[in-house]
Amino acid sequence: MINLQNKKTIFLSLVFFVIDRISKILVINHNNILEEKILYESRFLNLELVWNDGVAFGLLASSSMYFYNLISGLIFFIIVVLLFFIIKSKGLEQLFYVMIFSGALGNFYDRIVFRSVPDFIDLHVNNMHWFIFNFADVLITLGVLCLIFREFSQRHD
Repeated sequence: MINLQNKKTIFLSLVFFVIDRISKILVINHNNILEEKILYESRFLNLELVWNDGVAFGLLASSSMYFYNLISGLIFFIIVVLLFFIIKSKGLEQLFYVMIFSGALGNFYDRIVFRSVPDFIDLHVNNMHWFIFNFADVLITLGVLCLIFREFSQRHD
């Protein structure tokens, strides 16, 4: 039976997933309709569609379908493990796992549907650009950083 806490967790996961989907759909549709990769430009932020065939920050990109499927299978396994961690955790720790899970699920969805992940947030200072990323990547990164910070800030006897 699903209790109130589980309903909140499921709802939050869905909210994060939907925000990720909407942001990606808006950028993809802008690109398809106007045939422009750049949606917005400023001194520090560009919104520009880039398709990522790898994993985080474009790492492990490969033209090999076998390698792509292997990485996708590994990501699916990690998503299942994250689901287990969500079920076993409580409070802030559960929130951090939900963030990671939702982001991973959003990017995994894109890997299955598009065989690539749409990234579009480009932070930069002058000509020094950071990796281009998306909302799901933000969730994953913040969730991991919060878990690390929580681990280091807890007192261990």
